[in-house]
Amino acid sequence: MRALPDLRGLREPPPLLPRLLLLCLLAAVRRSWADGNTTASPLTSLPIREEMMTKYSNLSLESHNISLTASPLTSLPIREEMTTKYSNLSLERHKFNVSLTEHSSVPVEKNITLERPSDIELTCQFTTSGNVNSINPTWKKGDEQLKGYRVTATGNILYTQYRFIIDSNKQMGSYSCFFEEEKKQRGTFNFRVPEVQGKNKPLITYVGDSTVLICKCQHCSPLNWTWYSSNESVQVPVDVRMNDKYAINGTNANETRLRIMQLSEADKGSYWCHAVFELGESQERVELVVLSYLVPLKPFLGIVAEVVLLVSVILFCEMYTQKKKMHTDDGKEFEQAVQLKSDDSNGIENNAPRNRKNESMSQ
Repeated sequence: MRALPDLRGLREPPPLLPRLLLLCLLAAVRRSWADGNTTASPLTSLPIREEMMTKYSNLSLESHNISLTASPLTSLPIREEMTTKYSNLSLERHKFNVSLTEHSSVPVEKNITLERPSDIELTCQFTTSGNVNSINPTWKKGDEQLKGYRVTATGNILYTQYRFIIDSNKQMGSYSCFFEEEKKQRGTFNFRVPEVQGKNKPLITYVGDSTVLICKCQHCSPLNWTWYSSNESVQVPVDVRMNDKYAINGTNANETRLRIMQLSEADKGSYWCHAVFELGESQERVELVVLSYLVPLKPFLGIVAEVVLLVSVILFCEMYTQKKKMHTDDGKEFEQAVQLKSDDSNGIENNAPRNRKNESMSQ
């Protein structure tokens, strides 16, 4: 029974232990201040706490900016979604509309030129004197039925809208809106890439010369230009690197020039310039005619031959006329000679009786 008080006395901490713990804590705090530790503690003074708050607030702002930037570690689906989202925001938006009435029997068409991907909104306006709610408009791309269009009505005017994105050649073509079951009222939007313009008339040159074929695209900038020469029904690309006979250049992006040197008759024919756009291709034909130097001489030789023939005919006529005149003069001289001869003979005969009479009278 006397051992129990002794055990309780051993479990109680000695009076020096709390003092040692307090000294260790103060030493640790002093060491942290000496090393410039930035860890906040309850014993931190007010200026140090303000500096720490400012520093950490700046760090939080920097992390916010970094979080808005897509990093290489971003997963593929997220990156594709972000790319699609921001690419759609950069598309040009275009609105086109046509107006129809219930008396329109001829389809209304609108030709639209697109050079790059765009966000398109088509609107068809139909005016009727009947019940607007009884009309069911539809949309088609070629023969394909389209969905996702909107229909609204204001008074006796019915509106239908179809919005879509053209980002490849597959979306190009004709889009039509139809009204009435007979589908007589129709509005059509024809989408195509810009047209390329070349020389309408054949380009005529001569053997041994050089020539330049030009193609242009008004108000557009193709991604690339390519030239082809037509070998009967086959188009062969013009290889500038393998043949020094050709040179391709252009002063502007919307123009291309094909220079052909040392022309021969084998170079004549059709040449095609192809313009490549983001939504398709466009081409134009330029006809080249190569002539030899004898060709322009043929008309001159023909004229000379005609002149020689005409002069020959004139000379022949002159000779014939002179010859005929000579024969006429000879005949007249012969007749005059005969006449003179006959006159002489008559004179002799008349003088003979006179001489006889004179002789008789003299006797």
